[in-house]
Amino acid sequence: MMINSEMKINCDMGESFGIWTLGCDDQIMPYLDMANIACGMHASDPKVMLDTVRLAKRYQVTIGAHPGYPDLQGFGRRTIPLSDDELLASFIYQIGALQAICRSESTQLSYVKPHGALYNTMMKDDHVFTILLRAMERCADSLPLVIMGVPNADKYVQMANDYGITLLFEAFVDRAYDDDGRLVPRHVTGSTYHDLDTIRRQAIELMRNQRVMTLSGNFLNIHAHTLCIHGDGPMALPTAQMLRQELEAGVLS
Repeated sequence: MMINSEMKINCDMGESFGIWTLGCDDQIMPYLDMANIACGMHASDPKVMLDTVRLAKRYQVTIGAHPGYPDLQGFGRRTIPLSDDELLASFIYQIGALQAICRSESTQLSYVKPHGALYNTMMKDDHVFTILLRAMERCADSLPLVIMGVPNADKYVQMANDYGITLLFEAFVDRAYDDDGRLVPRHVTGSTYHDLDTIRRQAIELMRNQRVMTLSGNFLNIHAHTLCIHGDGPMALPTAQMLRQELEAGVLS
């Protein structure tokens, strides 16, 4: 079966801060279709955001907002208790900041994808998911929201439709899945893949068969429009190169 050549590659980008550099954005960006740019709460700062928008524009990569919990020390991977209005305002604030920077560079924001603990929480807590939909309805109702492709995806489509929001589904090539179709928590052994062969096998399975093998060895059907790379890890660049090579080979075959 031929690889789905319409599959997009997305990566979390712009996660440096001040004098501290995280990832190798300038090397990874040429291989991407979509750049999820941090908005200053879990990582990044205004200058990093500006530089990353310029980098994405240079390589004609679609720009997405990557808002997270206000947690620079924890890199947005800790759940921060916020009131509904605090979460609503934080989400709108982050999207608006990146929208303004895009506008200043004569480019545009094209989607929104939450980060880390906020992303995981919205996939488990319908109330949080609804707050994020309300925020997008107010400030970005023309933009799609990227969420995790899961077996019960129809539920999220119906909820998003109530707010006029379109969903894009993604899958992860460098993380292990549990039997519910969610990511295995990072503290569990085997939750993150560190060798390219394993990452490639999962990517090929997703691109060819729209399914993933769970950590326990079962297969789950996962519909995805895009494959995600975590830009802060050591495997980000070789993974981006490998995915681009596989997609181009699929086009040419």
